[in-house]
Amino acid sequence: MTFLTPARAALACAFLATTPLAQAAPPEPPVAAKKPHEVRAPHGAVSQDEYYWLRDDTREDPEMLAYLKAENAYADAVLAPIKPLQEKLYEEIVGRIKQDDSSVPYRLRGYHYYSRFEEGQNYPVIARRKGSMDATEEILLDQNAMAEGHGFFQVSDWVVSPDNKLLAWAEDTVGRRQYVLKVKNLETGEMLADAVTNIEPNIVWADDNRTLFYIDKDPTTLLGNRVKTHVLGTPASSDRLVYEEADDSFYMGINRTRDDDFICIYVQSTVSSEQRCTSAETPGAFAVLAPRERDFEYQADHLGGRWVIRTNWDAPNYRLMTLADGHALGDRSVWNDMVPHSADVFIEGFELFDDVTAIEERSGGVKRLRTLAADGKSEFVASDEPAYAMSLAKNAEPDTQWLRYEYTSLTTPDTTYEVNMVTGERKLLKRLPVLGGYDPANYVTERLWAPARDGTKIPVSIVYKKGFKPDGTAALLQYGYGSYGSSMDPAFDYARVSLIDRGMAYAIAHVRGGQEMGRAWYDDGHLMNKKNSFTDFIDVTRYLVGQGYAAKDRVAAAGRLLMGAIVNMAPEDYKVIVTHVPFVDVVTTMLDETIPLTSNEWDEWGDPREPEAYAYMLSYSPYDNVEAEAYPAMFVGTGLWDSQVQYFEPAKWVARLRERGTGSAPLVFRTNMEAGHGGKSGRFNKYREAAEYYAFMLDQLGVAP
Repeated sequence: MTFLTPARAALACAFLATTPLAQAAPPEPPVAAKKPHEVRAPHGAVSQDEYYWLRDDTREDPEMLAYLKAENAYADAVLAPIKPLQEKLYEEIVGRIKQDDSSVPYRLRGYHYYSRFEEGQNYPVIARRKGSMDATEEILLDQNAMAEGHGFFQVSDWVVSPDNKLLAWAEDTVGRRQYVLKVKNLETGEMLADAVTNIEPNIVWADDNRTLFYIDKDPTTLLGNRVKTHVLGTPASSDRLVYEEADDSFYMGINRTRDDDFICIYVQSTVSSEQRCTSAETPGAFAVLAPRERDFEYQADHLGGRWVIRTNWDAPNYRLMTLADGHALGDRSVWNDMVPHSADVFIEGFELFDDVTAIEERSGGVKRLRTLAADGKSEFVASDEPAYAMSLAKNAEPDTQWLRYEYTSLTTPDTTYEVNMVTGERKLLKRLPVLGGYDPANYVTERLWAPARDGTKIPVSIVYKKGFKPDGTAALLQYGYGSYGSSMDPAFDYARVSLIDRGMAYAIAHVRGGQEMGRAWYDDGHLMNKKNSFTDFIDVTRYLVGQGYAAKDRVAAAGRLLMGAIVNMAPEDYKVIVTHVPFVDVVTTMLDETIPLTSNEWDEWGDPREPEAYAYMLSYSPYDNVEAEAYPAMFVGTGLWDSQVQYFEPAKWVARLRERGTGSAPLVFRTNMEAGHGGKSGRFNKYREAAEYYAFMLDQLGVAP
């Protein structure tokens, strides 16, 4: 095996630091060893995976670690000439951030809760004030102090006990999403001895203020499949199992209902769901609202003597139904329509209030809000832009006429409003401050419709600076996702301003596989229709180039699996590809049930144990389709501790690209050795990462610094 040694990397950095990247003689890239390995499917199909050895579930194998470190050293060397641009971009981005900012407070059980950042600090302080915001501040979690000594730190869930005296939270110091439950006495500041390891970041208190419900994770697959209760003051080894999910295709969550009367366990697969609930005051047996059934999904909440249920029962785009108290759970024949199904409107969520229901829905590719009063009167929350996203904000208490919601677009920073659901009066509570003279009026956002090769119109959100001319000369960054029914809404981003201010356009291709256009949009982009996601993205690129929004040789693309697929299908359409934690080894991963998430996702990608699904998945799997061709410049990133897309997928992919690729464009592979799926923790560190791949992209696109 040949590696770029630290000494050679240092020499390369010294040389490249004085030479523009485009003109520099590149250092020698690492070469991963090839070791024979066969991947066998149950139906007899065999594929060769010569880089399978890069997988080490312990993350301790010296040969594997040496390869990743050699790739990082190579990345340092290749990127050295544009280090000044990277630093400039980083300073620009963080210069737009108001460093001592705070969130909009919300009221819950007599306290006002909020988070705030201090100047120069990476993590928020979580605090509260009793009665009003004029009261003395009580610090619940000073995450900056808690993060000291850790390369990674994250608090992903925290919840105060019903009597307001105790705080429980889930903490991760590795990035592997194996959280630790901890508890603090808020009256004394004392840390309790209680600690439960390897949990999901999802904690619920019972009404007794001493019992915590949590989700225990399988130590191998990392799937949360058991709900347990922990009683304060008792050892974790004695925690009681209250529910175990036997089907590994289901994810799990726990929550309290809107009125706090019930604790509910939710299980959800790609095509089915089930909910069971028990009294929060006197927890006992969990009663099922409706038994699971394939292709039947629902989620229910409770307030005002009834259940309100969002369901796809005879409703592909979902409808809202009700079940009055007094009826037996488990029988959906007594459910009644509240908001009927519409072929044109996809119901994404709802929030219950005493007198009104707030509904999140999608229509025409736009996410919007409307309110529905008890008398049937319905009102939409207005917007002034063609491409935007509204979503429910933190509405902690149901006994109010005021609905809080978030609004954003590609030009408008994240904004929190309150609207009176009776009078229609609207209040601006906070707009994300953007320093450095940013003015939304200097930018333009559009909603375009690009024709796909099968005639489908693909919605595209695009933004550029005023004065931009679609004359076919500009550089473009196009982003897409298109999986799991996740819709990519047009939202503001601090970092993206640095691209647009340099004359670039930025576009989101809302490809099939999301749910921007309803459930059918998702159905047309997964399983045996998955390739539509990829061809949609390519067709959007060609449309934007054809309409003059970009030069043909100045298009960058960013995403995950999408990038691995399009770079094989249409490498000539892209000058540079940026991809982080990409799912690129589709068949091998989905054949291995020991890998986290595999069994949950057979209904997303297909089950390669079945010959037809195997053949289809193999036909687009990025790793399996690397060929001897000239690939565009590529920046690939991963985290060593990623539990969702394991580091070895992009590592193997890069190794094969290096071996088979015939072009001269640079290929950079960056592994964060102290992070997982979301990259480095802390609000500034993620912008360090963004500045690095932005600098690489700008250099490749020939965008003036």
